[in-house]
Amino acid sequence: MTDPLLRDALRQIQDLVIEAKGSPLDREAIRRVEAVLKRLGPSPMAHQDTGYSRREATVLFADLRGFSAITAAYPADVVLGVLSRCFGRLTEIALRHYGTIDKFMGDAIMVVFHGEESSPRDHAQRAVLCAVEMQIAMNELRRQHHEDQLPEIYIGIGISTGSVMTGLVGSDAYRAYTVIGEEVNLAARIEAFSLRGQVLISETTYGHCRGFVDAADPVEVYVKGKSERLRIREVRAIPDFGRTVPRQEVRKSPRVEVDLRLEYRTLAGKMVDSQPLAGRVRDLGYHGALAQFAEPLALYSEVKLAFDLPGLNFRAEEIYARIVSVREREGRHLAGLEFTSLGAETASQIRLFVQMCIQGESP
Repeated sequence: MTDPLLRDALRQIQDLVIEAKGSPLDREAIRRVEAVLKRLGPSPMAHQDTGYSRREATVLFADLRGFSAITAAYPADVVLGVLSRCFGRLTEIALRHYGTIDKFMGDAIMVVFHGEESSPRDHAQRAVLCAVEMQIAMNELRRQHHEDQLPEIYIGIGISTGSVMTGLVGSDAYRAYTVIGEEVNLAARIEAFSLRGQVLISETTYGHCRGFVDAADPVEVYVKGKSERLRIREVRAIPDFGRTVPRQEVRKSPRVEVDLRLEYRTLAGKMVDSQPLAGRVRDLGYHGALAQFAEPLALYSEVKLAFDLPGLNFRAEEIYARIVSVREREGRHLAGLEFTSLGAETASQIRLFVQMCIQGESP
């Protein structure tokens, strides 16, 4: 059943059956109910050539992490098999929570949970529970992939709640039911900030789920097109359902590829070398960077850094960092850096710069 209105009707029937009998309809019973609903007549949307309706909904974006690297390292049949397996599992979970699959976008999926006047908070809770179960399922799938010597896949999820427009878009040649609006864009932006294995939600979504979800304290992030910072929270668990988001052993901050001129000084004990050297920042995150140095530096040695953040009219300086990895690539001396000390304003500006780059803004 692809019609959202019919799907909502089936969900309401299923909820009534569970309330009255204590258990849901089985697969065959659901099929028979679907057939009855379809015989009642076509959905109003089937004849809706123009126009739209506005309703409250919760929008979920899930995106596969590191999939581009997998496509470059594995044969096409392996890549498509892994993608189909992952999306198949995510789709099953979304439909179980009465979500509508709006579209697949390369290695991402968009799911919409429509609201009703009788249950004004239900759609947000279904979306968040769905997201947590998606992460649990992906954790199980990774174990299976490891046993089958297939690439491990992670997903990041972003969720936002608010008013959206729904309707048919297209022409006689092709048209599709879709959902558009600011909340769709916000959900996509929030998803961009999620790290592998994370579920991030907007403050509005959290307001609908307060008391239902265990979430971290809010964090403010810059969102393209918004004058004010957006408050988001990381979902940790759904206590009443015994669902917990699996924690990943390594969860790095978002990183963006850059090419910034770097000025650095080496440290000997607490003494900073008076002679600055030139290098390049090759990628940058909230808490560290990948840098190219003029000469090889020792692992776990320390350096003092300074570099400009284009577009922000800000020079990030007085940054102390420890070298946590070293390698040489095509004659270049590269080192992974972990920031050990930097001012609050510098940290804030680096975070803003990274967030702008994530969203395609080229300062």
